[in-house]
Amino acid sequence: MAEHGAHITTASVADDQPSIFEVVAQDSLMTAVRPALQHVVKVLAESNPSHYGFFWRWFDEIFTLLDLLLQQHYLSKTSASFSENFYGLKRIVMGDTHKFQRLASAGLPKKQLWKSIVFLVLLPYLKVKLEKLVSSLREEDEYSIHPPSSHWKRFYRAFLAAYPFVNMAWEGWFLIQQLQYILGKAQHHSPLLRLAGVRLGRLTVQDIQALEHKPAEASIVQHPARSVNEKIKSALKKAVGGVALSLSTGLSVGVFFLQFLDWWYSSENQETIKSLTALPTPPPPVHLDYNSDSPLLPKMKTVCPLCRKTRVNDTVLATSGYVFCYRCVFNYVRSHQACPITGYPTEVQHLIKLYSPEN
Repeated sequence: MAEHGAHITTASVADDQPSIFEVVAQDSLMTAVRPALQHVVKVLAESNPSHYGFFWRWFDEIFTLLDLLLQQHYLSKTSASFSENFYGLKRIVMGDTHKFQRLASAGLPKKQLWKSIVFLVLLPYLKVKLEKLVSSLREEDEYSIHPPSSHWKRFYRAFLAAYPFVNMAWEGWFLIQQLQYILGKAQHHSPLLRLAGVRLGRLTVQDIQALEHKPAEASIVQHPARSVNEKIKSALKKAVGGVALSLSTGLSVGVFFLQFLDWWYSSENQETIKSLTALPTPPPPVHLDYNSDSPLLPKMKTVCPLCRKTRVNDTVLATSGYVFCYRCVFNYVRSHQACPITGYPTEVQHLIKLYSPEN
């Protein structure tokens, strides 16, 4: 048994195949960076909505753009993604023998490079957007936002019913591939690497030496006089490379801090923190003066501030404490991602349905 399981912790010298622990660790690195950065942006947006609210509303797009610059820089300079390079790994084009492998400093060929970018950057972005869409549709279905007889409702109910099975099949595909990798039956721990036409391997001594010498050689080489267009392209390329280098340096330094943030704000850890730092329940907030001249607040407490009619399906916004009709506040928050009264950054998940004793 020990002989059959030895490859789990020790890759063979011939192919430099990394262990399952190395590849899983590098996969989890970027997975931890995203929620940690998201929490930082959320705190900034809540502290100053006017200045940082934009970053919260467009976090997915901004993160994807920065991730694109970062991964393109690493794939073209080190033949690896940021997390793979962090763990001393590189991407090897399928079909390359050990004798004729490209040095990591040469970067990936264009075909494999752009395939890798699609699977590293675009696919996670689409997955996040799909999960948010599913969450939104479930909210609408739960509170019957659409008419019962609409064709759209039947369609998205079928979509919601099928999504868990599709997601389970997707995760099962990755699990089976990892099991095959552990048992030595596959060269890839992820099916996405197979689709990209690459596999993972460890950096060799020659790779490390080439990566160390490449920046020095680039600074020594002087280019002859070039046209204006070439100079502009070169300047843009240097600017993009500078941004990517700054991101990589910042992430390399802060990756452990970001992983700590992700652990600190995880749901499991929060339960422990709450039990250790439990404080007495604070007194209820002082009610606002409803005789004020604010155009946003109705004078009657039973009137919705948005539609100015008696509230239906009372729903409180957890970020501000104001109560609205569910349909009114749901549509507003989904469109503006903010409280209608205070302007605090808000999501649909912050809506809490209120039930009276009569109901």
